[in-house]
Amino acid sequence: MNAILPTPQLAVLRRQTDPRLEWLCAQIARNRFLPVPPPELHFIGDGDFRAIGAEFLRHFVRLGGLRPDHTVLEIGCGVGRMALPLTQYLDGSYDGIDIVLDGIRWCASTITPAYPEFRFHHLDVANGLYNPDGRIEGETATLPFKASAYDFVILTSVITHLRTADTERYAAEIGRVLKPGGRCFLSLFLADAAARAGIAKGTARPAFRDAPGVELLADPEHPNAAVAYDEEFLLGRFAAHGLRTARPVMRGHWSGQREAENFQDLLVLEKGAVP
Repeated sequence: MNAILPTPQLAVLRRQTDPRLEWLCAQIARNRFLPVPPPELHFIGDGDFRAIGAEFLRHFVRLGGLRPDHTVLEIGCGVGRMALPLTQYLDGSYDGIDIVLDGIRWCASTITPAYPEFRFHHLDVANGLYNPDGRIEGETATLPFKASAYDFVILTSVITHLRTADTERYAAEIGRVLKPGGRCFLSLFLADAAARAGIAKGTARPAFRDAPGVELLADPEHPNAAVAYDEEFLLGRFAAHGLRTARPVMRGHWSGQREAENFQDLLVLEKGAVP
């Protein structure tokens, strides 16, 4: 069997790996003293809680350009899978916000007492999968944070559960709260030509249904379960709020691209200077 060669992007990243970062991520992944939420709060997906968090810390730094002194906002912080590794890296502050109240309560009672600069906030936005009885419609939601307050905004597998109107609203709010030159790191499903080919062949997972619109749904009866977006459309909506790609998209293997390093696509956006 022929070996699968790494993409040029992955080869460059591996040459540039910081051994100090690699050591830190390895320590986090096996640090049994970092808390793990109880099983009934594992609504954020499967896998090793600590190891996945450590892997994404590596992505935030290597791909996103996150620095220890940054002010960070995480939208969709869940039960702290990304926040806990960040406690070992950040000297700046962190705000996490989520629509699931139980997750916020766990983070606020478990993480904040030990790390006071890590704060957690509940936003009662309706979502058919995670918060069906929410009082606020996503398309009208406002993040409770000041304009130009953050250097770095994180959304891991958040837009994968949002419909178009909600996604457009979050794009506007991210553009508002980021500082000029700030960055936004997202993991998501982007439907470019290669991804659509994988969907058509049936090799994509989730098994999205290709459609002429900008949304591709895995389960039309439960539309928030998994949403992919037409890449040109999504990048255009963020660009309308001053956010443009800071580096080429790192493709995920969800669409059948076997050489990919991550499951979902990884996107890094940067806010341009205010005219």
